[in-house]
Amino acid sequence: MEERPQWDPEAWGSAEGRPAPRAARTGPSLSSVLNELPSAATLRYRGPGVLPWGAEEGEDEEAWRSMQTSPDASHQELPEPGPSRELPWPMQARRAHRQRLARDRVAQGAGSTGAQWTRLIRRSKEKVREGLRSLQPWAWTLKKIGGQFGAGTESYFSLLRFLLLLNVLASVLTACMVLLPTWLEGTPPGPPAPNASSPCGSYNPGSHGLVTFATELFNLLSGEGFLEWSPLFYGFYPPRPHLTITYLCAAFAIGLLYLLLILHRSVSGLKQTLLAESEALTRYSHRVFSAWDFGLSGEVHVRLRQRLILYELQVELEEARVRRKAAVRTLGQQARLWSVRLLLNLVVLVLLGAAFYGIYWATTEAAVTLQDKPLIQRTPVLKLMVDYLPSIFISGVNFVLPPVFKLIAPLEGYTRSRQIVFILLRTVFLRLVSLLVLLVSLWSQITCGGNAEAAECKTCGYNYKELPCWETRLGQEMYKLLLFDLLTSLAVILLIQFPRKLLCGLCPGALGRFARTQEFQVPDEVLGLIYAQTVVWVGSFFCPLLPLLNTVKFLLLFYLKKITLFSTCSPASRTFRASTVNFFFPLVLLLGLAISAVPVLYSIFLIPPSKLCGPFRGQSSIWVAIPESICKLPQTAQNFLFFLGTQAFAVPLLLISSILMAYTVALANSYGRLISELKRQIQTEAQNKVFLAQRAVALSSVNRAL
Repeated sequence: MEERPQWDPEAWGSAEGRPAPRAARTGPSLSSVLNELPSAATLRYRGPGVLPWGAEEGEDEEAWRSMQTSPDASHQELPEPGPSRELPWPMQARRAHRQRLARDRVAQGAGSTGAQWTRLIRRSKEKVREGLRSLQPWAWTLKKIGGQFGAGTESYFSLLRFLLLLNVLASVLTACMVLLPTWLEGTPPGPPAPNASSPCGSYNPGSHGLVTFATELFNLLSGEGFLEWSPLFYGFYPPRPHLTITYLCAAFAIGLLYLLLILHRSVSGLKQTLLAESEALTRYSHRVFSAWDFGLSGEVHVRLRQRLILYELQVELEEARVRRKAAVRTLGQQARLWSVRLLLNLVVLVLLGAAFYGIYWATTEAAVTLQDKPLIQRTPVLKLMVDYLPSIFISGVNFVLPPVFKLIAPLEGYTRSRQIVFILLRTVFLRLVSLLVLLVSLWSQITCGGNAEAAECKTCGYNYKELPCWETRLGQEMYKLLLFDLLTSLAVILLIQFPRKLLCGLCPGALGRFARTQEFQVPDEVLGLIYAQTVVWVGSFFCPLLPLLNTVKFLLLFYLKKITLFSTCSPASRTFRASTVNFFFPLVLLLGLAISAVPVLYSIFLIPPSKLCGPFRGQSSIWVAIPESICKLPQTAQNFLFFLGTQAFAVPLLLISSILMAYTVALANSYGRLISELKRQIQTEAQNKVFLAQRAVALSSVNRAL
């Protein structure tokens, strides 16, 4: 027979064998045990009017209110909360807190003048920030795209909007610092006379005589003819003293603006990436309990938010499955996997090498050989195709190889987000290095392969026979790349994606399943944007209106891609983490900016400018205009500016920068150790909570049994 528990009436405050009332009990209750948990100290974060853990509504309400109103409890133990909008409270609790603060301010008076100005400045900043946020274009469109197609697709359109902003700002600076000074000092002179000659040859831009419509159309596509001597290209601008300074300063100002804005975006993306990858937030509970926005109103917004959380959970589950599969691999499986990865990377290197050699051949040998043939010279269409041969070859390579990289990536056994990163790395390497190969081939033609003693380059420092205005020729190549990229995008949308959608809808059988609705390929689309922007960065110095053309292109591309997305694409079957690409996209942009700066700076400092065109004609280098302008300033300003370039200024600046960097690193390390200690404390507190909760449940069950 089981031994019944002994009843101790003294322990429970009743001498008659019955449970004592709540007020008479001396043993610990569930509410009192739970109030000893570490989480009970966080009641100030739950908002006013929240009862203690375990307290039922109506129980101990008076005691809790007295504890809240007690000076010792509310003012000594719990610090005063901050502003209402910064508190993680429900909307009703925030409103009550705001009303209480307003009553306190009225009771205590308006306060000092300094406090009033501080509040006024803070409110003004908030209003300005909200106004700037409301001015962001396509905010609702991006939210709709993120809810229907995932955060990865939304990141593409967000990057497109950011690049559009960069090009708009660059166009405004170019108009103010290049176009405006050109016409303020008088009407620019016309092109050189056809019979004008100099030791560096002659330069005869534009078309002469009667020009047919087909020729004008071909000139529009190639940047020659009437466009060659226009504000679109470098050679149009006259050699005026003020214009040389503003032209050069505009290039550096635009580059600095690009750098600062991209760094700002990279830092904001880095914070999200580190937070997502550090596992500081629990992968699933954070999204289940903290991802919902309780300020949403309307069924459409609610459904979009639900879909977004669903996509995020799909990413986490898929990556967890891949990590779990990787954790149980044997040593033989690991060796076989790394062998496959090595072999696949060798295949990728071979494909990239073949593509780069083909681009170099098309630029240097094929184009030069074909241009001299009489048939090409007599046929405008063939001449246009030969002019576009480098662009056609580059676009063809960029169209064929990325799908191959996409097929290779799943075979390497990485997570979906890691696969996206590898596809992006290989594709960006292909696109940017192909552009570099084109620039190297053009550099070889301009500088005679770097041989300054060659017969073509010895007189003027550049190949004046083939390229009398080499800056305009370089701008024309970038102009053709930009235009051909736009035409390629339009052709893919109109000739491939829309017919594929129609075929999928009209043919329900096997053919329709074969031409199934396509998914929006984020890596390819993003790299297309970065490639186009890098082309603009390279050519904006030689084609000042290229950012304006790129603005129009991106604006057209946004609406075309939006229509394509909603009409022909379906949500991705496999999603990826958006925080990774939100940091990786600006990082690739920085890489493109650094690559584009190399040929521009090389042209400014080392290659002699053309003697027959451009604002720097007749000078030994483009950079010479800056020292000559400094020499015209007052002596004090000259001494100060030349002092900035001496070692007396550079060495102390380097020392101060090193000290600040060492201090920042030490501070970051101390914060890292503090964060690690706090994480250990959080783990300890979590264990304490589990133990106390178990004790509370045990005591409650014993209490009910008795």
